[in-house]
Order: sequence, then C-alpha cells, then structure tokens
Amino acid sequence: MANLEMNEKERCIFSIHGITGMLIATVLLLVILVGLTIYGLKVQNKEAMNYYQINQDIHAIKPNDVTNSKYYHLIKKGK
Repeated sequence: MANLEMNEKERCIFSIHGITGMLIATVLLLVILVGLTIYGLKVQNKEAMNYYQINQDIHAIKPNDVTNSKYYHLIKKGK
C-alpha cells in the first residue's frame, strides 16, 4: 500500500500548485483582459468614424427586413 501522507519536504506553498501558481494564473488573466480591452478600444475608435447615410425616404425602410441594406451606404472617414 502506498504512503498517502504528504511529507514535509514535499509540501511547498511556493510551488506551481500554491501561491506561485495562483499568481501566474491571475497575472495571465489580467494580461489577457488588458490586451482585449486595448484591442476593443482600437476597433471602437477606428469604427467610430465610419457612419452611414440614408439614400431614400426613411419611411420606406421596414423593420427587420433583409432588403434594408439597399437604403443606406457607408461613408468612410477613417485614416
């Protein structure tokens, strides 16, 4: 039968399963969060300058109609 008790030599709170692992996981998640936030802000700033203009009477547009795209066109003012 195997010895299931952990020896004092095998225990370490600074191992990858302890505090160090928790800190690595936390830092990794924060880096991912910051990276995605910066990417989202860049996309938002780029697309904020792109707006559309309605070509015809606004009352001709029907709600939830697939043909609504023919009533407007995008005006690009980005860099």
